Amino acid sequence: MNNTKIVGEKIKSLRTAREISVQELAERSGLSEEQVIRIENNVDIPSLAPLIKIARALGARLGTFLDDQTALGAVVCRKQETNDTISFSNNAMDARTHMHYSSLSKSKADRHMEPFIVEIEKVNNTEYTLSSHEGEEFIYVLEGIIEIAHGKQKYVIEAGDTIYYDSIVPHHVHGFEGQAAKILAVVYTPI
Repeated sequence: MNNTKIVGEKIKSLRTAREISVQELAERSGLSEEQVIRIENNVDIPSLAPLIKIARALGARLGTFLDDQTALGAVVCRKQETNDTISFSNNAMDARTHMHYSSLSKSKADRHMEPFIVEIEKVNNTEYTLSSHEGEEFIYVLEGIIEIAHGKQKYVIEAGDTIYYDSIVPHHVHGFEGQAAKILAVVYTPI
């Protein structure tokens, strides 16, 4: 089964279990009812920011939608296990997928950090929309060059460079001038 589909189903299942209506989830998360329905039904692929807003509105960790197991203790993620990716678009109402996330911790329960290897595809359209969510992000560029729009600033980060920022500030991560890139990203979201 496709991980993106699993994410939508987990959101719907958790919302239903907590007896929260689509309307109430939309209000709590700041998304439209249409967006919530489209995400739950796997019509739209959410970006990370709306996914974090949904998690917070449901009183859950982001990892709840990505977890494979509920094992306690240390988790090792072998290189061959990172091939299982989750794709996000750059906008919840835009089905373009330009980033493919490989979770490095999906077997670790009750985590507050989400480490990913992210493959950023080459794109022709370099337009983007800033988004924000609570927490912090750390990025280490493995290959290529990325650009981070963070508030009114833009940062060009090359292979071997890192950036750490508050994600409550509107931001967007993308390949510099539409180029492909590969990054290690760690997203922290407070409960």
